[in-house]
Amino acid sequence: MEVLTTTEMERADRLTIASGTPGFALMMSAGQAVAEAAMDLVAEGPIVVVSGRGNNGGDGFVAAAELAARGRDVSVILLCERDSLTGDAALAARGWKYPVLPFNPQAIGKPALIIDALFGAGLNRPVNGDPLDMIEAVNANGAPVLAVDLPSGINGTSGAVMGAAIDAVETVTFFRRKPAHLLMPGRKHCGHVRVADIGIDALVLDEIRPQTFENVPEAWQQSFPVPGIDGHKYARGHAVAVCGDLTSTGAARLAARGALRAGAGLVTVASPRDALVVNAAALTAVMVRAVDTPVEFADMLNDKRLNAIVIGPGAGVGARTRDLVHTALSAKRSLVLDADALTSFAEAPDRLFEQIKASEDPQVVLTPHEGEFPRLFSDSSNKHPGRSKLERVRAAAERCGAVVLLKGPDTVVASPDGRASIASNAPPWLATAGAGDVLAGMIAGFLAQGVPAYEAACIGVWMHGEGAREAGPGLIAEDLTEVLPAVLRRLYDAFGIDY
Repeated sequence: MEVLTTTEMERADRLTIASGTPGFALMMSAGQAVAEAAMDLVAEGPIVVVSGRGNNGGDGFVAAAELAARGRDVSVILLCERDSLTGDAALAARGWKYPVLPFNPQAIGKPALIIDALFGAGLNRPVNGDPLDMIEAVNANGAPVLAVDLPSGINGTSGAVMGAAIDAVETVTFFRRKPAHLLMPGRKHCGHVRVADIGIDALVLDEIRPQTFENVPEAWQQSFPVPGIDGHKYARGHAVAVCGDLTSTGAARLAARGALRAGAGLVTVASPRDALVVNAAALTAVMVRAVDTPVEFADMLNDKRLNAIVIGPGAGVGARTRDLVHTALSAKRSLVLDADALTSFAEAPDRLFEQIKASEDPQVVLTPHEGEFPRLFSDSSNKHPGRSKLERVRAAAERCGAVVLLKGPDTVVASPDGRASIASNAPPWLATAGAGDVLAGMIAGFLAQGVPAYEAACIGVWMHGEGAREAGPGLIAEDLTEVLPAVLRRLYDAFGIDY
């Protein structure tokens, strides 16, 4: 579940070699894993390996030799002269007892499979010249492509396309995923990702101390809230969803239902009086309370049992929403800020950030999408267009003192302490009106149960994606709360929890 940057992966290699495992042994294991994946992809037909001059190319030579030993028709196209190879790549090339083909797109022919071993995960400059021509030819060939470590042309840490990139149907990587296997657009080029064990001991992670993780249940299992057999609704917290004016009530109700389905024992919608009847008529298990002003909201929060609040969905942009946020922060409640609550601070975000940082142990989650993110964090967005999504969200979390969740097909959650997760389970039909409101409510529901902010955001994101997968194509936001019980049952089964 740990995700390693290219620098961290290089360190894992060095630590393993220093402990007595030769680098060439790692390359042999890597190449054999690639060969195994190639055999699984195509049972017959010629295979072409396109190799570069570095260790990625060395992996390609090992894979070619292994496939040839298994009786497959294999040829190797090499970017450079074989004699110019050095180190482990040169050793691997010596194991290939056949000629190499010139680095010419015409040499590809019509294979059953192309193995892309041209560039590794460390590519940090735009592809041009002959390699660019080769990448374009591979993509145009029509044969399926198996990428070694990462599709050539993808930056391993940022996931960016460096001018052009291979479109692979499968990628074999080693030991742990890189950010580019999860971040867009890199993930789109990887196809299915297979992680191979090549002999690196997981103990190296104790020294590397990675701070990035794939957002999967194993990462937050210990924080997942499970009601006790002797529990009651008040033990599961009381979440509040703040509603806006009469024409925008639906978003708050979606958030409220999300909080209730996530497990909050009680949920109340704080509603303006002119929307009270509409909200009351549309809600059953969720309660409604009249709140028009920050003073009334503060009075409501005198009840300490109301321990988590979501403000933003349908709240309206302006002074009222800003004042309600300040009231919630002053009351030291766990807080989710979404949509209108974020936009309300676009002109003066530091005012919000200063109050968050002034709180003792703030349990605050900000949930922008890409359109809202620059309004609060222009210094993390517009001024550094080369930054990866992971870097931008980390910088934003550090700046504001809260957990920041930047939504998308590769949702990133980052904590001010440096931890971050990347999700990859959101289907495309999750991009629909109101889905973000449900997510904000779900996170509030986990906060109400005492889950820390970072873990609450990670759990909410994963369950949100799984709920969309459960519902399937045609999903609308209302469906998400209806399918969450099925997702919870799957989690209970996976964690071995009786129900």
